[in-house]
Amino acid sequence: MKSAKRLNNPILNFSIIDLATKAVSVDSEHYKFTAIATLFETKANNMASSSMFIMSLSSMLLLLLSISPSFSSPSYPTSNDLRFSSTAYLPKLEAEKLIRGFNLFPKDSINTLENEPHFVTGNIVEKTFTFPGLAASSGPSVQELGHHAGYYRLPGSKAARMFYFFFESRNNKDDPVVIWLTGGPGCSSELALFYENGPFKFTKNMSLVWNDYGWDKASNILFVDQPTGTGFSYTSDESDIRHDEEGVSNDLYDFLQAFFKEHPQFTKNDFYITGESYAGHYIPALASRVHQGNKAKEGIHINLKGFAIGNGLTNPEIQYKAYTDYALDSGLIEKADYDSINKLLPQCEQAIKTCGTKGGDTCINSFNVCNDIFHQILSIAGNINYYDIRKKCEGDLCYDFSNVEIFLNKKTVRDALGVGDLDFVSCSSTVYSAMMQDWMRNLEVGIPTLLEDGIKVLVYAGEEDLICNWLGNSRWVHAMEWSGQKEFGGSPVAPFLVDGAEAGMLKSHGPLAFLKVSEAGHMVPMDQPKAALQMLKSWMEGKLTMTKGGDNVSPK
Repeated sequence: MKSAKRLNNPILNFSIIDLATKAVSVDSEHYKFTAIATLFETKANNMASSSMFIMSLSSMLLLLLSISPSFSSPSYPTSNDLRFSSTAYLPKLEAEKLIRGFNLFPKDSINTLENEPHFVTGNIVEKTFTFPGLAASSGPSVQELGHHAGYYRLPGSKAARMFYFFFESRNNKDDPVVIWLTGGPGCSSELALFYENGPFKFTKNMSLVWNDYGWDKASNILFVDQPTGTGFSYTSDESDIRHDEEGVSNDLYDFLQAFFKEHPQFTKNDFYITGESYAGHYIPALASRVHQGNKAKEGIHINLKGFAIGNGLTNPEIQYKAYTDYALDSGLIEKADYDSINKLLPQCEQAIKTCGTKGGDTCINSFNVCNDIFHQILSIAGNINYYDIRKKCEGDLCYDFSNVEIFLNKKTVRDALGVGDLDFVSCSSTVYSAMMQDWMRNLEVGIPTLLEDGIKVLVYAGEEDLICNWLGNSRWVHAMEWSGQKEFGGSPVAPFLVDGAEAGMLKSHGPLAFLKVSEAGHMVPMDQPKAALQMLKSWMEGKLTMTKGGDNVSPK
């Protein structure tokens, strides 16, 4: 296995192939040039001027000219995109790559609406609905169930409306209320609704059938389009775009207050927060905000019992250091590559620490510095699907989630949901860029307080995921300082059983559990739907535990 050619400078130690790949991953030549210039500026700020840097920059520009015949005719963004400075273009490139990897092509990078219908700040406007195209004989009658879609006017904003789905339980209305948050940052929770754990899934002819392993079989579940600008959520004011977890968690807390006011019959139910990927940031922040609100007796008491993070990004300093270990153990890189890439770890670690103390642009710098580790692994590993290393990507395409855009943009569907002519933004590159200063923040720091107060925490991870791999997640869970840390570390690992067969490996003590899920990548409910539903049910019932002998007592 040969390493990609790298610039011969200890500071500028990154792959020309990586940069070329980023440069051609979007159509806009302006993005290409600005992204490369931004990255070189970031690297150059860490070194004195040198002839090697000039030679490297010249080589890179020549490479761009050779692969981009239209470079002399730059184009600029012209959609109803809310504007960000040129320093946001590099994150936008990352966002575009993520979006196209799912075969998604949202018309705009964020939803804006100039003449939105007026309703009072803080109010919910909700309707019951039936999805067009649901096969009549495929399951229970929708009329027997409560399916709701609605908008909430965020009181902490100037013009933001948050869109959500609410599906009452197919089992029992007394089941817990669960909120699901998809990551990105900036990807709609409808991706999970239709491809992971929602009530429905697509057939080949674009009709819908019931999902036998939808999480609405064990809960009353909410899917929320957030942060503002994601999915069907929208604003007409740039100041409503969120940049950190304080803004995100306050919006979600305000929404939950309004939701339970609208649905008072569910206030007595247990409440759980779930999600995956970048929701490893959202989830702990929201859990802390809800717990804080309950303690301060703000508004309606929300019966928070626990939260679950799936293949999340929670503690970047620990998780980024696990990339090379996971890649080597998985055979993605060789020992020589491992040793070379690990030379970047001290710079990454220091950049994250600086982000934590200074914030601002230092956090964007840490994103650039640390993601070089990930990109170097990919340049060596080739066209692997970094969400599931058992699979290959065809060019940029790693999954085909295009049906969700086609379906939700149908007029009949939009009419049923009450969203008018608003286009569905599957993933927002604007939201992604706006959250860059939040990316390298450590969200583990608030979890020990929640554990001490008896809030249950489940961290689970599919074993085949690279980008938010199980090893990095296991390490931050073990490193977390709380009263049960020693006992958790000394707890045995036991099989997680589903129908008597091993579906993962479980470790738990008190309110904390860690589960490595077998034969699954980044999206566990998609890859192992039955195991994921069993995991949720057992955990909420307090049965995802081990006996003193180390036996898993999850029901078979």
